[in-house]
Amino acid sequence: MGTPQIQWYPGHIAKAEKALHEALDKVDLVIEVRDARIPLATGHPRLQRWINGKLHLLVLNRLDMVPSAVREGWTTWFREREQQVWWCDAKTGTGVKQLQQAAIRAGEALNARRAGRGMKPRPVRALMLGFPNVGKSALINRLVRQKVVDSARRAGVTRSLRWVRLGQELDLLDAPGVLPPRLDDQLAALRLALCDDIGQAAYDSEAVAVAFVQLLVQLSAVPTAGVAADLLPRRYGIALGALPSGEPDAETWLLETANRHTSGDTTRMATKLLDDYRCARLGAIALELP
Repeated sequence: MGTPQIQWYPGHIAKAEKALHEALDKVDLVIEVRDARIPLATGHPRLQRWINGKLHLLVLNRLDMVPSAVREGWTTWFREREQQVWWCDAKTGTGVKQLQQAAIRAGEALNARRAGRGMKPRPVRALMLGFPNVGKSALINRLVRQKVVDSARRAGVTRSLRWVRLGQELDLLDAPGVLPPRLDDQLAALRLALCDDIGQAAYDSEAVAVAFVQLLVQLSAVPTAGVAADLLPRRYGIALGALPSGEPDAETWLLETANRHTSGDTTRMATKLLDDYRCARLGAIALELP
């Protein structure tokens, strides 16, 4: 499967990363948020260097958008690597209370150490860290139970660091999404584009839509991925043909589907297909498997 070239590192992310380094010295706990559909693609390669021994909670957000079998597989995969995961859905609040309790327990351990040194207790300072649009701000709003930071279903909404107090036990630092300066793994970059975890200026929507159709064909062979063999014709009324090589003819499918649904506008059809996936109208589908 060919993948379109995708690179995106806007100025506000570079600026935010610099501020992030300064903030890391002030926090006790890093709450890392990843996209449950692509937990490896949304893991930052510099994370362990940034954490540098600090307490770390790993959150996989949007749990409703992946099949339960995949959730179980990833839980086991991370456990084998001595990493506990916290599954959340910031949109509905599922799992948020458990995450909050885990952060508070980390604060209790912190204050126990402070008391042993004759110091007064204080709220635990937690940094909410992750790629763009993985749901960090929505998760903070859910934790605080009101809209205290801007949140939207697109990358790049949060542009600066901001502290938010959660009761007397937890201070949260909302940070802009961070990305590696260069995306060397282009399959991972494609997954970021499909999940809208990267700016739309980084890619051509038609090329990404074609690659998505090809990826769906591959995933349909894996029962746990959540892709039915007849997903595309059932949803859009057009069956997917094949090239002489046997590869799926995704470009022809996009054109024929555009003729039926968007008056021949393939860009609009590509956007519709991607939005259908991002809004779970295609069902719960995992783009990465453990």
